Amino acid sequence: MTDIDTQLAVPRHLAIIMDGNNRWAKKRLLGGIAGHKAAVSTVRMVVEESARAGVEVLTLYAFSSENWRRPQDEVNALMDLFLMALNREVKKLVRNNLRLVVIGDKSGFSPSIQKAIAKAEADTASNTGMVLAIAANYGGHWDIAQAVRKLAHRVEAGELKAEDIDENAISNEVMLAGLPVPDLCIRTAGEQRISNFLLWQMAYTEFYFTPEFWPDFNRESLYEAFASYSSRVRRFGRTDEQLEQEN
Repeated sequence: MTDIDTQLAVPRHLAIIMDGNNRWAKKRLLGGIAGHKAAVSTVRMVVEESARAGVEVLTLYAFSSENWRRPQDEVNALMDLFLMALNREVKKLVRNNLRLVVIGDKSGFSPSIQKAIAKAEADTASNTGMVLAIAANYGGHWDIAQAVRKLAHRVEAGELKAEDIDENAISNEVMLAGLPVPDLCIRTAGEQRISNFLLWQMAYTEFYFTPEFWPDFNRESLYEAFASYSSRVRRFGRTDEQLEQEN
């Protein structure tokens, strides 16, 4: 597929669980860090192609709250790559009118990474193009808990009554509030689970699983996922007959 197929339905919000970097490296008899380095070019391609195709929000699961359990040398290398990407890629984001947001518990990162995140978000805050959300030190359980905690503080302060807390109230406090919820979630490397990713936000998300390792995921792979998404019927609890009447 050399050009964007205008017949494809492109998700407003695309979420991706980037998996398989270590297995990609192991298959090539390389160290695990080589897989993470190779993954950087795939990230660049997906960001560029998603923006070009008209995706409004792209959320990448870069580092889960559980990933701290990995070997220390791998965690250190991932933090170095994260810091390097924040420092190097911001100018490209500004040049291409993309806005960066980092979702997750930022307090878990080193001061240098927290400073780089704040600068990257501030430098791109006025951009009006695609929102690039990086989920780092992120977990869906943490996300829901922090949202409920904010609401509890408001109840304690007398700003809110307990009976006022409903789905909308929680939706307004979870990460990515105010943005479209994910329409499509892609996971690479053959795994078929969501691994604590955007649990609240993905109630009606379509899923696409591919056996390709993340460093092997290419432009054609992305548009194959879009083609699969285009073939889905999204009912949101309604019947086919109701959808036909609406259309």
